[in-house]
Amino acid sequence: MSTDGNVTLAHGSGGKASHELIKKLVLKYFKSSELARLCDGAIIEPKSERLVMTTDSFVIKPLFFPGGDIGKLAVSGTVNDLAVMGAKPLYLSCGFVVEEGFLLGDLERIIRSMAEVAQAAGVEIVTGDLKVTEHGACDGIFVNTTGIGALTKERDMSSRSIEIGDHVLINGTIGDHALAVLSARQAFNFEAKIESDCAALFSLIDLVMQASRGVKFMRDPTRGGVATVLNEIVEGKNFGIQLEESSIPVRRDAKALCEILGFEPIYLANEGKVLIVADPKDSRLILDVMRSHPLGEKAAKIGEVVADSKGKVTLRSSAGGLRIADMLIGEPIPRIC
Repeated sequence: MSTDGNVTLAHGSGGKASHELIKKLVLKYFKSSELARLCDGAIIEPKSERLVMTTDSFVIKPLFFPGGDIGKLAVSGTVNDLAVMGAKPLYLSCGFVVEEGFLLGDLERIIRSMAEVAQAAGVEIVTGDLKVTEHGACDGIFVNTTGIGALTKERDMSSRSIEIGDHVLINGTIGDHALAVLSARQAFNFEAKIESDCAALFSLIDLVMQASRGVKFMRDPTRGGVATVLNEIVEGKNFGIQLEESSIPVRRDAKALCEILGFEPIYLANEGKVLIVADPKDSRLILDVMRSHPLGEKAAKIGEVVADSKGKVTLRSSAGGLRIADMLIGEPIPRIC
């Protein structure tokens, strides 16, 4: 099948053009015997009595950005949602809503990207769907991915296990994804080129979980950033979380761009970061393990669970002042995932 043309409404009709696109483009990259049957669903055999299921839709603009694209983002995001629950990602579904006139070459690029990330993450894309809208109805392409993972009792994450004195860790610099997307969208002419941190984190998280039993809670700080995720953790609890601004890893060029645009890094989205709340006795081990992995080289302890400021997140600035870091209000950068 040539990918020199465009997507047409016929590609979403369910007829010959649909079947040709699926067989000669989708199945070309998504290597799954279950998907190849082209049934209305996938028959899967759970590898655990306990499963985790998650779903997410991706409407990012632009579709291609430094460090990734909507395909890489869709698979990585769903894999990460499973991994932070303590689950091993097993299966994904994939749904496309494509606009009439969309370049087939760009569609192939997106599908190839998804296949590469899925293969690296050890997850199988087993079922899916493709619909085509009239020109102008969906801004290019929207992607939905649903994931299923296997959970063991030893990997059950819950904020109920968090205690005062626990440490808050992160595997690297924050804000890179949001700033990369914004830079690509606005075509800022900065010397420093910020790339998205978009990545599937299961290999890193699995390494940590094998090395330590001190992990109590994990979450990937996507929309709303680090501050919003931590506020969700402490809401209604009898403890707070205090962050140390000087300990939060932020790239120098990202920090400079934030200062120019008036953004706070702790509210910016990330697509390759995991926040871990851990037993303080194991935090050094966890940091060492993360730093041994390519996706955790800049890992750092950024805060602690404290008895003060119950139900609130506070931030101690580099100057020594302490202020409340509330949830994100509004949407500073829309359409980032």
